[in-house]
Amino acid sequence: MERGTIPLDSLDGPFDLQATVESGQSYLWTRPDGGMYERDDAHGGDAWYETVVPRLDAVGNEPAVVRVRQTDGRLEWESTTDAVPILTHLLRLDDDLDAILGATPDDPLLARAYERYRGMRLVRDPPFPCLISFICSAQMRVSRIHGMQRALAREYGDTLAVDGRTYHAFPTPAQLAARTEEELRELKLGYRAPYVRRTAAMVDDGEAAPAEARGRPYEEAREYLTRFVGVGEKVADCVLLFSLGYLEAVPLDTWIRSAIADHYPDCDRGSYAGTSRAIRERLGGEYAGYAQTYLFYYLRAGGE
Repeated sequence: MERGTIPLDSLDGPFDLQATVESGQSYLWTRPDGGMYERDDAHGGDAWYETVVPRLDAVGNEPAVVRVRQTDGRLEWESTTDAVPILTHLLRLDDDLDAILGATPDDPLLARAYERYRGMRLVRDPPFPCLISFICSAQMRVSRIHGMQRALAREYGDTLAVDGRTYHAFPTPAQLAARTEEELRELKLGYRAPYVRRTAAMVDDGEAAPAEARGRPYEEAREYLTRFVGVGEKVADCVLLFSLGYLEAVPLDTWIRSAIADHYPDCDRGSYAGTSRAIRERLGGEYAGYAQTYLFYYLRAGGE
């Protein structure tokens, strides 16, 4: 393993590793100490987090094991390759967080969320694992969604042996498409099993790919992603926000709909598209997805 550090004072704005990877944006990281999702507060100490990163055009051509923890004003990492570009990409360390949050509205609820989870950033997950993760997310607690993704990786992904430990990569589209619905149900995917299998087959066959949404106008990109089996507008918005860089996307999940009902009732327009446009505008437009993610984590963790 290579090793190194990233000084936190080299970033534009603060950073909180636990809040970033345990806030329900990504289900591709895990804590080897078994403490994932056991606490919903920010600044959770110096626990290690690890993931296996598939090939990403932006940061390299081979899968990589990456481990990282936050301690003493720096990020300490271990990896099978140089992890600085990988961590910068996945954890959006290149965002100017102060400028982004400063561009969102002066709103008391947002201010409380920003204060509690100061330093949380959005993620840039790989598109296919992100898509599968959120197909599995319907009516599920974050710990259950995470458990499903870990089971898929353990059972069907490639293995990497590093320093006496075995790591499991998230399955490729071909690896998931080759499974039967019954096999996926055995991993407790339930009614999501055929959605996962069919979507994987669509990507494997070249029928569609989530990354092909990138670069389209926002609502057109959302519509493109709904062609995948099991993907509605909310799941599409999650993929746009947490993988493809559409920072204006606001997934209308249960928590955000509750926030609209309690705090922004005039944004309820009776349809997903109309409500989405209204709440995006209320939360600042270009960076509304950042505001949404802070609200989601704050409300889910019992902040109000």
